[in-house]
Amino acid sequence: MPSKKQKLRLATITILVKDRQKNSLEVNRILTENGHLILARLGVNVQRHCIAHCTAMIMVALEASAKDVSRITKELNKLYGIAAKSLLLA
Repeated sequence: MPSKKQKLRLATITILVKDRQKNSLEVNRILTENGHLILARLGVNVQRHCIAHCTAMIMVALEASAKDVSRITKELNKLYGIAAKSLLLA
């Protein structure tokens, strides 16, 4: 029997990147692979005058199943120096 189509939800994932220069490649790879689910992305420099080893925050708005939001969040949290939290909105 075919599986039911999962309900799409609005959600956000907030990602804290401890060292933007060192860790951004893997974060961007994951976000790019899931780009079809992303509605908007905002990057924030937490340390405004930082030159090297800067902390950054990325906020992503998605329309995805709860399962996909959870999967992406877990994949991000497996990366060294990354902390990600998700919130299902609707």
